[in-house]
Amino acid sequence: MTVDVVAFLELLAGDAAEADFEGPSEVARAAGATPQELERIDYAKGLALQVRATLEERRRREGELGALFESANDLAMLTNLEAVLQAIVTRAKQLLNTDVAYLTLNDERRGEYMRVTEGIRTHAFRTTRIPYGIGLGGLVAQATKPYSTADYIPDERFRHAPDIDAAVSGEGIRAIIGVPLLLGTQVIGVLFAANRTVTPFGAEASALLVSLAAHAAIAVDKARLLEETRAAVAELEVTTRELQTRNEAVERAADAHDRLTRIVVEGGGVDDVVRSVAEVLGARVVVLDLSGDTIASSAPDQAVSDYEAAVSRRSLDLSRTAGSSDIYATPVLAGAEQLGSMLLGPREVDRDDGDPSTGSGHRLDDGDQRILERAALVTALLLLFRRSVAEAEGRVRGELLDELLSGTTPAPETLRERGRLLQADLSRPYAVVVADVPGDRARVGQAATFVAATHDGFAAVRQGQVVLIFPDCDARSAGELVVEGLRLSAGAPVTVGAAGPVPGPLSSPDAVVQGYEEARRCLAAAMTLGREGQVVTADDLGFVGLLLGSDGHPAAYVTSRLGPVIDYDAAKGSKLVETLRAYFAADRNLTRTAAALHVHVNTVTQRLERVTRLLGKGWQEPERQLEVQLALRLHQLVA
Repeated sequence: MTVDVVAFLELLAGDAAEADFEGPSEVARAAGATPQELERIDYAKGLALQVRATLEERRRREGELGALFESANDLAMLTNLEAVLQAIVTRAKQLLNTDVAYLTLNDERRGEYMRVTEGIRTHAFRTTRIPYGIGLGGLVAQATKPYSTADYIPDERFRHAPDIDAAVSGEGIRAIIGVPLLLGTQVIGVLFAANRTVTPFGAEASALLVSLAAHAAIAVDKARLLEETRAAVAELEVTTRELQTRNEAVERAADAHDRLTRIVVEGGGVDDVVRSVAEVLGARVVVLDLSGDTIASSAPDQAVSDYEAAVSRRSLDLSRTAGSSDIYATPVLAGAEQLGSMLLGPREVDRDDGDPSTGSGHRLDDGDQRILERAALVTALLLLFRRSVAEAEGRVRGELLDELLSGTTPAPETLRERGRLLQADLSRPYAVVVADVPGDRARVGQAATFVAATHDGFAAVRQGQVVLIFPDCDARSAGELVVEGLRLSAGAPVTVGAAGPVPGPLSSPDAVVQGYEEARRCLAAAMTLGREGQVVTADDLGFVGLLLGSDGHPAAYVTSRLGPVIDYDAAKGSKLVETLRAYFAADRNLTRTAAALHVHVNTVTQRLERVTRLLGKGWQEPERQLEVQLALRLHQLVA
């Protein structure tokens, strides 16, 4: 018997299979053991099998507890809610060795809803919502205790619902066990394990799933708290950024206000406004007039694009700020009067993340828009002030020009002093322009005053015509200035006659009057020839201007064609005019000219070279030659 007990102990020590425990009994029977001995051997076998079952149960329990501890450790390390939920159902399926596992979370308004699954095949089952008290899960959530069933569909302990039963049948699920996820007394969800075969779940499975659910509920709560904390931190960061952005906007607005106020107080100009706004907003700023021409720009070398011009026109059409994600414009208004527009180009740096925003778009916020609009208001003020100053100065200049044209030139000292007060050097040469302008003459006169003032000139309205003089300018350039400057206010083509440059009033008091007369004759000739909308000078008309002018003045014509030669003869006592007469009388033959003058041919050649230096090359070309001959004839007649 002792040997028999040792045999069973050896089997236990060797972790033998249950069938191996029949071995000692068979050996004893084969050896002829008595019935009493066989009974004792069977009793020993029974005890050995009980010990084996107990050891097996403990090993299983230890394995489950180890797996549960490992699961709790894994769950504690997870911080993402989705990852926690997925880990829970995966562990539940592994620990209970079931076909599927899933977890539902409570929605107070709509009941339980499926959150994560493991082993589920159908979409209908994943999207099932379980009302409180309905089905196994609804009962678990309502009763806050575990429930299980070996076969769900025929189990009448639960309140069935057609849609839930259809989802369970569609998934092929038969056996289900569910335990609540509890935080204190609050049910936050239900953890399920299920099989597609009829399978009873014992107390051990329920206890294991309850333990896992307890750890899972804590992990879910922790993950939720972390997510809420992250969300709160993110919201706080957004709020902080918004506050920082607002603070920056307030600082920019204050900086812009100080700069603009300083510009006005210190007598700055539109250029100063543009430069300051460009620095504050970090973008290119341009002020355009109504015709789209640039008045001032923070980037003079960069031309205004067609799109930018279109945005500026739109702001004028709407009489408010207009633009897109990176180009904006606001009208420059003085009451209802439009003076132009202020254009804001692409921002240099995106203030939110520091990345370049040119071309990628950066919305103009309310604060920066107010800065732009306030700058446009200051610009309007400066433009009005500049226009008022120009008009006041223009009136004084116009009065002086009217005196000069009337022949009542003040004494030189008085004239010099008036020029000093007007910051004008009246000794400089001037181009004279006379314009025939249709439309509102008062409005055109104001425009002429502005054009003259912006080019250091003078303007006046005389005998229904606009007269302007410009320093250090040739006749054609001066005429083109007037045509362009009066075009908008006239609303029709502007025709001008131009003369000069003539000596300034301090150098020759009558020169401006002579230039005025020549310009008037050019204008009259232009009108007669139908050259409306053009700039016409004496060089354009030649002797035709003398014939067509309404009040031709031969002396002025002679001066315009032969003036330098006549002046040279008067200063040097030379005979260049006489040589020219003889030269043309001899049909430009040098030998006959020399004989008529009783000089050497070389002397004639030298005199003609001097004439070329005085009149310029080309004076012997057919058209110029005819003008010079006509001037020689007129000079002889009026001398």
